[in-house]
Amino acid sequence: MIQIGEQSYSFSDPLVFVALIGAGGLVLLVLLLMTVLRRAGRSAQVAEILAQQMSGMSRTVQGLSDGQHQLFGGLTSVTEAQAQQQARTIQLMEKRLQAVTESLNQNLTSSARNTAQSLGELQQRLKTIDKAQENITKLSGDVLSLQDILSNKQTRGAFGEIQLNDIVSKALPSDSYSFQHTLSNGRRADCLIHLPNPPGPIVIDSKFPLEPYERLRAAKTDGDLAAAARELRTAVKAHIKAISDRYIIDGETADGALMFLPSEAVYAELHANFPEIVRDGFAARVWIVSPTTCMATLNTMRAILKDARMREQAGAIRATLRLLHRDVELVAERVDKLNTHFGQARADLEGITTAAERAGKRAAKLDNFDFEELAPSEGLPQLGPEAAE
Repeated sequence: MIQIGEQSYSFSDPLVFVALIGAGGLVLLVLLLMTVLRRAGRSAQVAEILAQQMSGMSRTVQGLSDGQHQLFGGLTSVTEAQAQQQARTIQLMEKRLQAVTESLNQNLTSSARNTAQSLGELQQRLKTIDKAQENITKLSGDVLSLQDILSNKQTRGAFGEIQLNDIVSKALPSDSYSFQHTLSNGRRADCLIHLPNPPGPIVIDSKFPLEPYERLRAAKTDGDLAAAARELRTAVKAHIKAISDRYIIDGETADGALMFLPSEAVYAELHANFPEIVRDGFAARVWIVSPTTCMATLNTMRAILKDARMREQAGAIRATLRLLHRDVELVAERVDKLNTHFGQARADLEGITTAAERAGKRAAKLDNFDFEELAPSEGLPQLGPEAAE
């Protein structure tokens, strides 16, 4: 039961029950309305927040859109710039490639030309080397032939005589020497130089002690060296004695002779290590000469021959000088006569000059009508003997 004021109501009453149900429903409705209103306020706030967020999002989306448009424009610009840069790069690369190609072609052409030239020069050098090889081969054969020549005494002697002939023929006039000259004792000299007295004709004989010298050079022990030196000393002394006995003849040849050694090495060996042999040659009046010293000696002989021939021609020279003096005297006489003629011609020229000056003065007076001033003696010119002629 419910007490409302003075009125009491029982729950068993249907009206009360309905009323209670209606009141409950009303309360529930009010509560629902309040809940709905509260939720509606919250929804409005959320909607406002959502609207603000949507507005922010819209602005963000707009910014993103604008950024996208700017990015698109930037990408377009970058793409265009990249395309232009790529085109320029391609053109530059094409130009560089063309320049590199041209340079490479020029280098290849130059290299080909240089290579061809080098090959040509190499071919020429190979030809020169081939010729040099041929000359070396020929020279080797000549050396072998020379060794064959020097290994034989007779051919070695002929070699020395040929060398002596060549030196003498180059140093002296052809009429001042003779080869293979036979002396009064029947000995034949390799060369005889026709020197005037003194000293008189002098003999040059060629000797070549090669075997003892080669043994001396090839000696390896002191015993071999001493034996080779003794053999060389004996051979050279024998040559000196033979030349002194055969080619120094009193009244026919000079009181000395020359021993010609065709080898400078042998000559140097004798003067360096065998001075006693050289002294023995001086004592026997046999002077040892090499090709070099022989040429110097022959030049001295040439000066002697020239002096002797000038002495022989002294008479002819004096006669020629006398004739020359007479010719000079005739020239002097003719010069005197010519001087006389020049003096007479000079006097004649002076007379002509004087007469011309006088005639000029008279012509001037006549031109001025100065007849009274003319002297009687000047009326007519007096002719001298030269004028009469």
